Amino acid sequence: MTESTNFSSRFTRMESFIQQLQDEICQALEKKDSRKFQEDCWKRKEGGGGRTRVLENGSFLEKGGVNISSVHGPMSDELAKQLGTKASFFGACGISLVLHPRSPKIPTVHMNLRYFETLSGDCWYGGGIDLTPYFPYPEDFRHFHRTLQQVCERCIPDSYEEYKKNCDEYFCLPHRQEMRGIGGIFFDHLNGSEEKYFNLVHEVGEEFLNAYLPLVDRRINEEWNDEDVEFQHYRRGRYVEFNLIYDRGTLFGIKSNGRIESIFMSLPPKVDFRYNWEPRKNSPHHEMNGFYQPQNWC
Repeated sequence: MTESTNFSSRFTRMESFIQQLQDEICQALEKKDSRKFQEDCWKRKEGGGGRTRVLENGSFLEKGGVNISSVHGPMSDELAKQLGTKASFFGACGISLVLHPRSPKIPTVHMNLRYFETLSGDCWYGGGIDLTPYFPYPEDFRHFHRTLQQVCERCIPDSYEEYKKNCDEYFCLPHRQEMRGIGGIFFDHLNGSEEKYFNLVHEVGEEFLNAYLPLVDRRINEEWNDEDVEFQHYRRGRYVEFNLIYDRGTLFGIKSNGRIESIFMSLPPKVDFRYNWEPRKNSPHHEMNGFYQPQNWC
């Protein structure tokens, strides 16, 4: 994807992996939907580019995006400070996906896996995957977390609890004192020269479909009503708040002159911001509000 020949073999390996993973995930999701992903390839004038794939107004996905990018160029002092490194020529590649199902019974899911290196010698992996449900199905939440736990322990023993805690703290809205969903795992600045961290990123990506599609299969034929949609749109508002205020990927994309349409692909298509709204007492949605705090799902 990148025209530069100055990056390491780790960089080109990650590029190859994210291209293959994008194909695998899009093909699997299209089997669940009535529509196909639309592909949009783009170039970044400073260097690099990406391949954006978006599916909208489908039978399963109201909006979903699976994006890959590989960008490079000089790093500003401001960006270097944000990333905790020194200004240098940099390369960054990764895959980012967000799926907003039509049904309120099926959770929104997000995954990001990335690799970053500079010609001054810094390099690291980062990523995460988290679930944002709108209906209280604890058995679904346990499946999601147990799948991630197995991946983490297989690659790096005793790592799941740390990465889960990172996720609980990262995908959090401090001004609301709640999480945006029910968490997952999150890691950053993992030493790029250590093979075990590429293995972790690789395995998390390969297990995405196993973590998420069983939830889709369980709920895709369940009926829902206007009250369910009302709560879904209300909680999507929290998703927007997080992405526009706190999300590192969004901020990095803007600071590095990334492609805005691809960056904002993550935003849901329909959202409600209503003053001081709360779900009906004793409803499933009122119960669901209690799950947006850290819990032990394994």
